[in-house]
Amino acid sequence: MKDSAETFLAISLSLCAVWVSAQTSQASAPSRSEEWITTDPESVGMSGKPLRDMEEAIRAGQFKKIGSVLVARNGKLVYEGYFDGDASTLRDTRSATKSITSALVGIAIADKKLSGVNARVLELLPERARKMQNPDPRKDKITVEDFLTMSSLLECDDWNDSSRGNEERMYVIEDWAQFILDLPVRGRMHVGEKAEAPKYGRNFSYCTGGVFVLSEVLQKTTGMRTDRYAQEKLFGPLRITDAQWVYSPLNIPQTGGGLRLSSRDLLKIGELYRKGGVWEGSRVLDDAWVKVSTQPHAQIDDQTEYGYLWWLKTFKSGGKDRPAYYMSGNGGNKVAVFPALDMAVVITSTNFNTRGMHEQTDKLLTDYILAAVQ
Repeated sequence: MKDSAETFLAISLSLCAVWVSAQTSQASAPSRSEEWITTDPESVGMSGKPLRDMEEAIRAGQFKKIGSVLVARNGKLVYEGYFDGDASTLRDTRSATKSITSALVGIAIADKKLSGVNARVLELLPERARKMQNPDPRKDKITVEDFLTMSSLLECDDWNDSSRGNEERMYVIEDWAQFILDLPVRGRMHVGEKAEAPKYGRNFSYCTGGVFVLSEVLQKTTGMRTDRYAQEKLFGPLRITDAQWVYSPLNIPQTGGGLRLSSRDLLKIGELYRKGGVWEGSRVLDDAWVKVSTQPHAQIDDQTEYGYLWWLKTFKSGGKDRPAYYMSGNGGNKVAVFPALDMAVVITSTNFNTRGMHEQTDKLLTDYILAAVQ
């Protein structure tokens, strides 16, 4: 009886697995299958066993609320698993949206619509400056780069429930951008009379509202609402046709989070960066922007640094260091690029606001996906 049950389980896992190889394709999205060359892991220097073990562990409930896992190496899709929804499901990856906003800023600079990262936000939004509360000459110097690096001097910290600029307080206000720009300048206690200078010269403070302000900056400088600019300049070239944005009460696209994309389309963003801004032979992003965006500009903790709305971290697997930059969102969502391995990974998850959500995703990366690299 036990042998029969185990045989049935093995057959069931085999039938529901979404395993990509040179001989199989993703049946749930046939119209888009040509966008990815699929192959078996062994053909690109990976072992299939850790990936099969990962799938079995997810389906057995060892990992909670995982939506999808996709792995591409050398531009080829070697693994594609769906555990909630399918290839057409739009994934709410929350703050992973921020990295897409970074790409749009880079495109606007390349288009000469935005002068550069040193452009002053209040000079671009003078109507905001005129009615701003808590005026301070230091606020006049806030730049686009300050919001790209989560290091503006505004008292805004989503990781601190007591912060005046915490995003939960923003969402109940009609005018989100004015709410953020009205914030006072933050203060920092320090031990000893002289404060220690932060690494890279910037104090990191996670602020979704600041990234939302970039939506208005993009609209003002490009003359297009940000979602439409994204479709024309970024999603269009990548053949992303199904993107669902979140909008503020004033109908401004929320560039700080909530954008829904399919798992394959998220993988396209990772691949675009891995290939230095080129997609299917056409340049979408400047290579220089890709490089500067994924270099450290602020330190978060001893293990993690921050670029232009991209996270930077070295993962350890099998005794080896695997440097990566990645998009990250509440729930444990990640779109990670491992440049030295020519690999991009998407993991979507709905463990929103739960303890250990990111650690669970990291475990999938280190114990299974990176472990598959030979």
